[in-house]
Amino acid sequence: MDDILFEEVQRFRQPWILALLLGMLAIFAWGFVQQIVLGVPWGNNPASDALMWVLLLFISALVVFILTIRLEVTVSVAGLSVRFFPVHLRSRHFGRSEIVEHRAMAYHPLRDFGGWGIRYGRTGWAYIVRGTEGVLVRTFDGRQLLIGSLRAVELDAAIGVMCKRRSDLR
Repeated sequence: MDDILFEEVQRFRQPWILALLLGMLAIFAWGFVQQIVLGVPWGNNPASDALMWVLLLFISALVVFILTIRLEVTVSVAGLSVRFFPVHLRSRHFGRSEIVEHRAMAYHPLRDFGGWGIRYGRTGWAYIVRGTEGVLVRTFDGRQLLIGSLRAVELDAAIGVMCKRRSDLR
């Protein structure tokens, strides 16, 4: 069993995201109840009842999807594992011999990457769920990955310990 040096799980639980999701769901639920249950067409150009059912399923699935998303980061003596569930069913693993450089850094999700989630920006790929700090990891083949973290300094230190153990094994 690998010795775990660091673990973090982040979810989209920012108040503005929850308010947006609940607001969207509430507005559509009202229209759905008005049209399907009460029989009063919703809006000036109402959708068909079948489309209202499809939209209810789609919006509900979207809310469940967003509430299910989580960023899982684990650093062990064997390497770094990152998974953006449910987009990644398996973790992306970076062996300790692959990582050549890492550093904690501040960033702005909107300015530097255009938002949250799995993004691409000037420093390469990024996994961002919350906050404005993370760890930039560079591999031997030149790939760069920014991992957003609420504990960026701890994550960077754990990667440092993992990389040091790599050099101790030589």
